[in-house]
Amino acid sequence: MNLPPASEAPTHILMGRITGALGVHGWMKLHSYARPLDAIFEYRPWQIRHRSVESTMKVVEWRAQGRGLVFRTPSSEDRNTAESMAGAEVWIARSSLPAAAPGEYYWADLEGLAVATVEGVDLGVVDHLVATGANDVLVVQGERQRLIPFVTGQFVVSIDLAARRIVVDWDPEF
Repeated sequence: MNLPPASEAPTHILMGRITGALGVHGWMKLHSYARPLDAIFEYRPWQIRHRSVESTMKVVEWRAQGRGLVFRTPSSEDRNTAESMAGAEVWIARSSLPAAAPGEYYWADLEGLAVATVEGVDLGVVDHLVATGANDVLVVQGERQRLIPFVTGQFVVSIDLAARRIVVDWDPEF
């Protein structure tokens, strides 16, 4: 299994990160990018990228812990093993996600798309997105970075995944 660089069309999607250990019995803390957070446990197998090594990980038990999530694997029997996994990325196969509803998009499908204004001015490429609570924001990297609210019909005019292009109603000077 080779996970793709972030700049290529995704065959795998980064869904979380192991952030540390909890207790002495091998439980690992997990920062999930899924919504809701615990939806990450619906997707299996997990592909792990850690210190340039890729492997498959099986979850045997998980639970909510405070505002986060914790889990165990068959090989995580003690705190040292769990601590050694801190910083590992959790990836899942893109094909395991359900199809997006019409007018909805996975962030991973938007990252890397070219962004231009309705007048045809190229602004750059979607580097990543940020959740703000009110709406998501496209972080567009070009000759400079721009933050464009991801509000379809107002700022985002069209999205063409096949052409890998987003058209926005945005002042290029802003």
